[in-house]
Amino acid sequence: MRCHEVDYEIIGNSMQLVEVELDPQETVIAEAGAMSYMDDGIEFVAKMGDGSEADQGVMSKLFSAAKRSFTGESIFTTHFTNVGTGKRRVAFGAPYPGQIIPLDMTQVGERFVCQKDAFLCAALGTRLSVTFNRKLGAGFFGGEGFILQTIEGDGMAFIHAGGTLVKKELRGETIKVDTGCIVGFSEGIQYDIQRAGNLKSMLFGGEGLFLATLQGHGTVYLQSLPFSRLADRIIQAAPSSGDSGGSLLGNMISGDH
Repeated sequence: MRCHEVDYEIIGNSMQLVEVELDPQETVIAEAGAMSYMDDGIEFVAKMGDGSEADQGVMSKLFSAAKRSFTGESIFTTHFTNVGTGKRRVAFGAPYPGQIIPLDMTQVGERFVCQKDAFLCAALGTRLSVTFNRKLGAGFFGGEGFILQTIEGDGMAFIHAGGTLVKKELRGETIKVDTGCIVGFSEGIQYDIQRAGNLKSMLFGGEGLFLATLQGHGTVYLQSLPFSRLADRIIQAAPSSGDSGGSLLGNMISGDH
C-alpha cells in the first residue's frame, strides 16, 4: 500500500507541533492523544493497528496489538481523514519539550528504527511494528534500549526528540550512547548493547549498567534529554508523601507554625 501524500509545517521552537495539511480523503495516523487541534471537516476514529494493510486479518491485528501493548504503547492508533471538499489541517504536539523530526521515508531507505515512544504521526500506509534487540538479557538491563519501533513506508513520518537534537552521519564509525539518548537511526546502522566498562564504572560511574553501540553507514538522531531522565529528576526532587517538613504546606498541615 502506497502512503498518502501529505504536506506539513513545523511550528514553534522548544515546544513544537506539526501541522499536517490533508487533501480530500487523505488520512494521517497518530498515537492516541497526540492531536492538538484540527479544522472542521476532519473526522477521526481509533483503529486497531496502523491501517497499512486494508485486508489485514483479525489474528494479525490482534498479534500486532499485543506486541504494542507489551511495550506500553496503546493498541490503537487514531486515523484523521479529511472528509471535506477542500484542504484541511490537523496539528499534533510532542508530549514534552524538544524537537519534531520530519522523515521523508523515501530518503531513509523506507525503513527507520526509533525509540518506542518517539513516533508522533505519519501518512496513512505507514507500517509500525515492534523490534526486539537480539540480546534479550542485556536488553532488559539496558532500559529504553531494549524495545524499539520500526517505521516503514514511502511517505512522511514524524518523530520527536527530547531537549536538543543531534544528527550524526556515520560512515563506518562506531559511537557509544546512553540507551535513552537514542531517538532513531536509518537502515545500515547496526545496534547492540554492551556492558559499560568494568564493575566499578558500572556501579559508580552514574552512566548505567549498559551502553548502546551504533555502527555502520547511515543517519543517527540523538537527544540530550530523554523523557525517562527528566521523569527521574522530577521524582527525585519531589518531597516524599510522608515528609511534611519539606514545605510550607506540610508545616501548616502538621500544625507546626
